[in-house]
Amino acid sequence: MQFNDNEAIYLQIAGYVGENILRGQWPPEQKIPSVRDLAADLQVNPNTVMRTYDFLQSQGAITNKRGIGFFVAPDADERVRAYRRERFLQQELPAFFNTISLLGIGFEELRQRYDQYSAAPAATPAPLPHEN
Repeated sequence: MQFNDNEAIYLQIAGYVGENILRGQWPPEQKIPSVRDLAADLQVNPNTVMRTYDFLQSQGAITNKRGIGFFVAPDADERVRAYRRERFLQQELPAFFNTISLLGIGFEELRQRYDQYSAAPAATPAPLPHEN
């Protein structure tokens, strides 16, 4: 996983976990990697992954079963989607509108591109380092 400097690492990891949930790769009630395992896979400090898991718990996307580990919540996909949707609408969409306005890109061109994108097979997230 490549991290960028524009966002806290724990939020980028939360995005990675959320994407796995939304794609169905980590279905409801499934155990997710331990803090230590995910930290090793992503080559980050376990405290960073713990912060990610605390954040995801506060969002209701994962649950902690003491002594067993962390699990995907039954309605995690709805919660992740709602959070990401609101974040997109509040933070990313205004920047997107600014960019298309500056570049003179109209809605018809966007519609055509979106239709092409929608028809293509869904992209998969980048594999973890140990999956290569």
